[in-house]
Amino acid sequence: MSGALFILNLSCLITLSLFIGLLGVSSYVEKERRAVWISLGLFLFNLLFWAHFFFRTDPVSQVLNVALLAGLGIFTVLSLARFFPDPLEKRDMAEATLYDERDNMFARNNLAKHPELLEAYHRMRPENRSTDQQIHKKPDFGSPEQFFHDDHTTAVYLSAFEYLESTIPCSDGPPNEIKQPVDPESMTRTIMETVAFYGGCDTGIIDLEPYHFYSHRGRHARAWGEQTDRDYHSAIVIIVPMRVEMLKQAPTACVIQESAQKYVEAAKISNIVAGYLRSFGYRARAHNDANYDTLCVPLAVESGLGELGRMGIFMHKVHGPCVRIAVVTTDLALPPTESDRDPSMDAFCRICKKCADNCPSGSITHDEEQVSRGFRHWSIDQEKCFSYWKTVGSDCGMCIGVCPYTKPDTLLHKLVRWYISRNTLNQKIALFMDDLLYGRRMNIPKTNPDSIFNP
Repeated sequence: MSGALFILNLSCLITLSLFIGLLGVSSYVEKERRAVWISLGLFLFNLLFWAHFFFRTDPVSQVLNVALLAGLGIFTVLSLARFFPDPLEKRDMAEATLYDERDNMFARNNLAKHPELLEAYHRMRPENRSTDQQIHKKPDFGSPEQFFHDDHTTAVYLSAFEYLESTIPCSDGPPNEIKQPVDPESMTRTIMETVAFYGGCDTGIIDLEPYHFYSHRGRHARAWGEQTDRDYHSAIVIIVPMRVEMLKQAPTACVIQESAQKYVEAAKISNIVAGYLRSFGYRARAHNDANYDTLCVPLAVESGLGELGRMGIFMHKVHGPCVRIAVVTTDLALPPTESDRDPSMDAFCRICKKCADNCPSGSITHDEEQVSRGFRHWSIDQEKCFSYWKTVGSDCGMCIGVCPYTKPDTLLHKLVRWYISRNTLNQKIALFMDDLLYGRRMNIPKTNPDSIFNP
């Protein structure tokens, strides 16, 4: 074996061994047993494979060795190229119509407590009467009849949502009577630092359009049917990450406990930011769980923080769908963040379909995006999804748990995210490896884990 060939073989052996070793260690830390064993097998195979070329010097082995190294070199060059041959065009929102919060399943479910509003809604939407009646018959959240109910911990998330309800008055209020002159750039930096300081992982800012708001309020009886206040200029989008290990327990009670905790954090941050802006004399209103006038997902997408996923929810560019969102609207004109669209996440969503394969209620489509409300987008069958939630007693989260983007932000997964951001070939390879290491389908647990807060 020539010296050059020896060095190339040794370099491939070391590089691949280091990557597979990193994969194995990361999998062990993440408690992914299947991935640990497969990583160990790949590590041993890699050693034996390259040892063959170190110790076999016959002409056939030498030719195969050269051909393999040449192929690896070409493959590496192709992997570095950034190429997406058929990226979708930016969504045309010119004809977008406003969404009525009264049509949201949370709002429709709440109407079971308000028969007069329920009847008014069904006069407006008679096609939803039968479905709503069936869903209203299912046990409410917190009921012992729900599959993943836990006698000791269920009251925790119920208390968290009760607390969120009590914080609604903090979301809005009169601004300081004296409006102080501010530097929008400096104000933006302070807002982003504040979000990070209080636990957010990302912030985006966008100029508001009418379609960013609900047309009418529907979540609470006290304001049901009122038009939303759309007299704001800018929106501040706040992203709060959820713990991957909790969502990997989907659809157990771990998921709703994690959702509730992160909704509390998102409400805290957005209320503080809104109060901060009001102290300078500007109108500011926080939008957080059960207290939205805005649609968070399009705001997060259009402010450049990520993409709309096949499962109909927002996918952050680092944390994937494993996040919660809050928004602050203000009449202060703030400089928008960069919103150049990265085609890689959308391209991956179009080929992956793991969320659709694993959705226990069949709510997620395997097809391409459909046009509704005047624009193209993915959306789920919310009636089927919410009905399943009420059956199991959690907000499911299977689609989040199986998503290949739902991974800890470690060195390994940073490398993989960069790899799949390059081209569709890399994405197909990464999806194959994700299926191999973690499985194509996620089993639904029969019980909650022994420790719901620390699975």
